[in-house]
Order: sequence, then structure tokens, then C-alpha cells
Amino acid sequence: MTTPASTASPRLEMQSISKRFGATVALDGVSLQVSPGEVLALVGENGAGKSTLMKILSGAHQPDAGRMRIDGNPFSPAHPLDARRAGVAMIYQELSLAPHLTVEENILLGMEPSSLGWIRGSEVRAKAAEALQYFAHAGIRPDQKVGRLTVAAQQLVEIARALAVGCRILVLDEPTSSLTRPDAQRLFELIQQLKQKGLAIVYISHFLEEVKEVSDRITVLRDGQSVGEGLTRELSVNRIIALMVGREVKDLYPRSARVPGDTLLEIDRLAGLEKPVSASLILRRGEVLGIAGLMGAGRTELLRCIFGLDAVRRGHIKVGAYLGPASPVRRWRQGLGMLSEDRKQEGLALSLSVADNVTLSKLEGFGPAGLVFPRQQAAATQGWIDRLGIRCRGPEQSVGALSGGNQQKVALARLLQHDVDVLLLDEPTRGIDVAAKAAIYQIIDELASGARGQKPKAILVVSSYLPELMGICDRLCVMCRGQLRASHQVQEVSEHSLMLEATGQEG
Repeated sequence: MTTPASTASPRLEMQSISKRFGATVALDGVSLQVSPGEVLALVGENGAGKSTLMKILSGAHQPDAGRMRIDGNPFSPAHPLDARRAGVAMIYQELSLAPHLTVEENILLGMEPSSLGWIRGSEVRAKAAEALQYFAHAGIRPDQKVGRLTVAAQQLVEIARALAVGCRILVLDEPTSSLTRPDAQRLFELIQQLKQKGLAIVYISHFLEEVKEVSDRITVLRDGQSVGEGLTRELSVNRIIALMVGREVKDLYPRSARVPGDTLLEIDRLAGLEKPVSASLILRRGEVLGIAGLMGAGRTELLRCIFGLDAVRRGHIKVGAYLGPASPVRRWRQGLGMLSEDRKQEGLALSLSVADNVTLSKLEGFGPAGLVFPRQQAAATQGWIDRLGIRCRGPEQSVGALSGGNQQKVALARLLQHDVDVLLLDEPTRGIDVAAKAAIYQIIDELASGARGQKPKAILVVSSYLPELMGICDRLCVMCRGQLRASHQVQEVSEHSLMLEATGQEG
């Protein structure tokens, strides 16, 4: 990692930035600076103030106090177009591309060269081609519709757009959340090239291993304040986490004694309409089995087939004493529940309350003759709020108003409220901060080990984050091109061996 010269003048300075929304203090005197050719990692829990700070930088919000400078000159954008013209480019987790337009149209969108109201098409094509040549990505053609590109390629188009209009400060917000590890590695290599080009880069991520790999300095926010800053090489992951949450986190991946018991889930040569191609596994009470693999390998499809969301072409599924395919409603009754990777579209009803979401799949017991008494429903929900540490105003608050980590806890609470024996967890910590991850890891460990006097659960976890799987699982399987490979004890594998197997290069 190239360390920026200490004599370089700051490209970006944000000094004593404060912002209130009514009675809520979002930012309280936050300062940071980034020099040309430097990557500053901005980390903190959800709600720490990162998004608000970057929205002020981008011109989407106006600060209540503080000042900003770019290359020593005062900078106070009235709106995002002002910031873009000043050389500030934001690459958000949710990409802001027009999928029906071509690559070259997206790159110059809103900044097209024109004469007398007519866009100079040849100049658009030339600028787009120049930007794409910089990335040397053979899979992106200027005349290709953006909607047909992979997520990784679309991200490159976003960055190309930033460079084509004279970007000097690049903000990357959770850039690898939807990328495979190889695509993420290529992004890191690109970031190093952009550093050499002299860009000042702000990198926001919940993946602290990535932060350590790609950044030069780290600024930590907590509750709207800067609580720590230093050179990346001098800050350990445990120290960063402690600054983020305000306390020491001794073990991110807790592991209590687990004793595998009777088989609760068994699948044999299972195949879906397209994926999986073939999958066999045994999952026992009291263990956590992880499934690794690249995006598109068929991991999510496997869980959906087991739960009854996708059709099964052949093979057998046995849940406890129940054999054969079943609908999701029957799976719930058989003691099997699923946490979707897409909590906003499939996992939660965002317009409904916390109480409604927690109890939605099992309303029995909240009143006589099928009636639901809100007081009883709220009391049951409050129990899960307390146990899982869900930060909300109460059972009546809308789930859509919660942070991502708290939304994920609500989705998990629904599985626990239903008291299922088998939990299918698809990317259970995607897009949530380290503190929320630590809480969910603790919950998974308690469920598998039978803490609190409960009967141990059987847990099947799909995750793209290998350190997570290595940390929480007892056994691991790898899915490659729709084929589920044999399981390994977690102590018998490494991230390197898992990646080789996921790409079909093992042996």
C-alpha cells in the first residue's frame, strides 16, 4: 500500500461540521481531511453520521455549522450538481445508473457536450471511450445497455463517469457489498491506480479487513462525533471496533460448546429448474453449516428450493420426519424458517410495525378464536426487542424507519418467535455495521449451542464473506456452478482453499 507524502496539502478539508434534524444531532463538530493520492477510510456503526457527512460533502444537505475547502478554496455546494462540477463524485452502494441507456450515454449523463442544444455525439463517444480505456475492461462496450452488465461492470461505469467529468475527490460507499471476492480485488487494484492518478478517495465500508487492505488512514465516527483517527497500519481491527461501539469487543465470533444431535435437515441430489444442479447435505441439531461460493453459483437458489419458494426438479428433501417438497407455509409448520438476503423486498414488510413483522408468520396465541389482541402482540414483541437489543421506539414503530442492522434483527426475531428448529440464513449480515454483526453472531452461537435453557437449533448459513463463515460455522460446503461439494470441518480449510474450490481450481 502506497503511503501518501506527509508534505501533501489536503485536497479536501471538512472542519467542525455540525448538523441537526429537529432534536436529533446527526453531526457534532466532525472534522476530516484527505490529501491527493490518499485513501481515507470512514467507518462507524449505522447511524454514526457517515451518510449525513457525505451528503453535506455532495451538496445534498447543508451544514448548520463548519466549513469545507477543496485545494485550499472555500467549498459550499448549494446542490449535488455544484459538488459534481467542483470535482466531487459519489459512488453509492445502490448504483445510480440508467439501465435502459448505453454505457457511453451513462458516462456523460447530465454533462453532455452540446452546441445550440444539440448533443455532440462524437465527443460523447470519444470521452466515454477514453474513460473506458483507462479501466481496460474487455467486457464493457460503449454501445452496450448498462442493464445487461454485471454489478461489478456497472460500478466501473459509475467510476468512469466520475473520471470523465473531472473528479478530484471520489467517495466509495460500501463498494463491495454486492461484489464477488475476485471483483472486489480488481476494485482494490483500480483504487491503487486512482491514487497514483492523484485522486483523494474516501472509502466507506463495514468490512474492516477491506478497510485495512485498501486505506492509508482511518477516521472513526460514533454518535455524530469523530472518536478516533490514525494511520491504518497502526490500528488493529479490535481497536477500530472498540472505537466504533464505545467498548471492547473481545471476540467478534463467539463459539460456545456445541454438540451435534439428531438430523433435522437432509437433502439428496436436489436440483432446481436451473440451480442448484445437484446438492446433498445433512444438517444436525446443534451445529452451524456454512455454504460458500461465488455470486451466481446457486447458493440462494438452494435455500429457496429447500424452503419451497422455488420449484424442485428432482431429488429429495427431508425436514425432521417430513419428506418431500412443500410450500413455505408448510415449511413453517414443519419447523423450518428462512431469512432472505433481500430483507427490504422479501424479508420484511417495511410499512408495518415491528410487532406486525415479528408475529406475521405466527399469530396464534394473541387472543381467542383467531383474534389478535395488540397488547399481547406488543408484549411478545417487546421480549424480542429486549433479547436481541433492537433499537426502536417500541413495538409500534415502523420497521422502515429502523437502521439496516435493526431491521435484520427484526427479521431474525420472526424466526425465533415462530420457534423453528431449522434456520436458513441467507447473507444474514449483509449491509449492516460491525456492532450489529457482532450481536447477530452472538445470537447464532446461542441458538446453536442451546443457551438460555433452549433446545439447540440447526442453522444453515449462506455468506459471501469468508471470514464470517470461518468464524461462526462448524462445517463448510462450497457451491460451484450449481454443484454443492462435500463438507469440511472448519478447522480443515482456509479462505484460500475455499476460494480455489469455489472457482473450480482446487487440486
